[in-house]
Amino acid sequence: MAQATEMLLKDEERYYRPDNFPKGLTKKVVESISHIKNEPSWLTEFRLKAFQIYESKPMPTWGFFPQFKVDIDEYVHYIGGGHKKKKSWDEVDPEVLRSFEKLGIPEHERKYLAGIEAMNDSETVYANVKKELSDLGIIFCDIDTAIREYSDIVRKYIGTVVPIGDNKFSALNSCVFSGGSFAYVPKGVKTPMPLQAYFKVTAASSGQYERTLLIAEDGAELEYSEGCSSVQDKGTNFHTAVVELVAHRNSKIFYTTIQNWKKNMYNWTVKRGLCHEAGHITWTDVNIGANTIKYPGIILQGDHSTGDILSLAFAGSGQIQDTGARIVHVGKNTRSNILAKGVSLDGGINSYRGLVKFTSSSSDAYSHVKCDGLMMDDRSQSHAYPYNDVSGKNGSLNYEATVSRIDEDQLFYLQSRGLSEDDAKLLIINGFCEGITKHLNVEYSVEMTRLIRMILEDGKVISEHSNSVVA
Repeated sequence: MAQATEMLLKDEERYYRPDNFPKGLTKKVVESISHIKNEPSWLTEFRLKAFQIYESKPMPTWGFFPQFKVDIDEYVHYIGGGHKKKKSWDEVDPEVLRSFEKLGIPEHERKYLAGIEAMNDSETVYANVKKELSDLGIIFCDIDTAIREYSDIVRKYIGTVVPIGDNKFSALNSCVFSGGSFAYVPKGVKTPMPLQAYFKVTAASSGQYERTLLIAEDGAELEYSEGCSSVQDKGTNFHTAVVELVAHRNSKIFYTTIQNWKKNMYNWTVKRGLCHEAGHITWTDVNIGANTIKYPGIILQGDHSTGDILSLAFAGSGQIQDTGARIVHVGKNTRSNILAKGVSLDGGINSYRGLVKFTSSSSDAYSHVKCDGLMMDDRSQSHAYPYNDVSGKNGSLNYEATVSRIDEDQLFYLQSRGLSEDDAKLLIINGFCEGITKHLNVEYSVEMTRLIRMILEDGKVISEHSNSVVA
C-alpha cells in the first residue's frame, strides 16, 4: 500500500494533472499528455521525437506570424479532464451539449444515422458508431480509441503522408495532438453516409491539436465531413491540426470541412492526401474566421490517379486568409483540378497560395487551376501567389485568375428586377461561391447560406436585419 502511494506521488511530480497544464511547451507537457492517455511506448517515442524536431525548427517569418507576433509558449497545449467518452447524448455535460446543439449535431445524427464524433478543446467528449458501419467492417472512432484498439493500423500510417519534420507545425501537432478522427474503410466497401466530426474550442488562450487519419483500401469509397467552431472571447487561441488521407488503388476519398472560427484565433492546419494507382481525393475546404494559413495537398503517386481541391475563404476586418492548394504529380496520366474562391470585406486580406508540381517521373499529367478574388470595398485586398513547377513529359497545366469588385451594373440590373440592394448583393455573392458550395451536402449547404449572410452583416456589406428573399 505504501509503495503504491509512493508511486502515485512520484507520478504527480513527473506529470501534470489533466486539468492543470501550464502555459508553454516542454518535454514534461508532452510526456504528461501521453501518460494521461496511457499510450503505447512507440507513440510516446513518436511524440518525443516530434518535440525535438519542433524545438530545432525556427518560427516562420512570413504569412501572419510577424504581424501578429504569435508566441506558442503563451498557450496551454492540453485542456481536459480525461473524461470517459460517452455513448449517449444524455451522458454529455449540459454546457458542452448546448454548444454542440447550436451546431446541429443531433439533427445531423438523426438524418444520417451515422457515426459521429464531437471534440471539445483537447478531448473527444462523445463518440458513437452505428451498427450499420460496423457490419460493413468500417472503423470510425476518435484517434485515441484507434491508438488503443487498432494500434497496428495507426502505427503503419501515422506520419507517412505528413512527416513529423515536414514543417514546424507538423512537429508541433505530432508532439501534443489530442483527439481527432480515425476512419478505415475495407476493400471494396463504400460508406453508406458521410462520417461526421465536430471540433469546438472553448478555453481561452489554449491550443487545439486534433489529428485525423483516414484510410480507404482498394476499391473503397470514404466520405467524411467536419465542422469547426470556437467561443468568441478576448483571449486568442491557436489551432494546428494534421490531417492525413490514404487512398489506395481505385479508391475514393471525399473530405469536406467548414471551419468557422472566431476572428482572434490563429489557424495553421496541415492537410495532405496520398493517392495510389487510380485513386482519387477531393478536398472541399471552407474557411471563415481566424487568421489562417492552410493549403490542402494531394500527392498523385500512382498512375491514373486524380485529385480535386475546392477552396473558399472569407477575410473580414483584422483577418488574413492565406489559403490555397498543393498538388504534386508523380505517376503517369495523372489529373488534377484546383478551384479557389476568396471574398474580402471590411479591410480583410485574402491570398491564394498554390503549388502545382509535375515531377520528372510524371508523364502526360494535366492540371487546371482557377482562382477568383472578390473585394467588397476599397480597403480590402486580394492576392494570388501561384507556383507552377513543370517537369516530366507531355504535361499540360492551365492557370487562370481573376480579381474584381462587386459589379455595379449587376447590382443595378437586379434591383431593377425588384430585388433590394441587400438581396442583390447576397445573390451575387452566393453565385460567386456556388462553384464550391454546390459540392456540400444539403445540411452543410443550408448552413453555408446562413453563414454567408452573417459574414456580410458583420462586415457591414448588408444590413443586419434585412428581410431577405434570397435563400
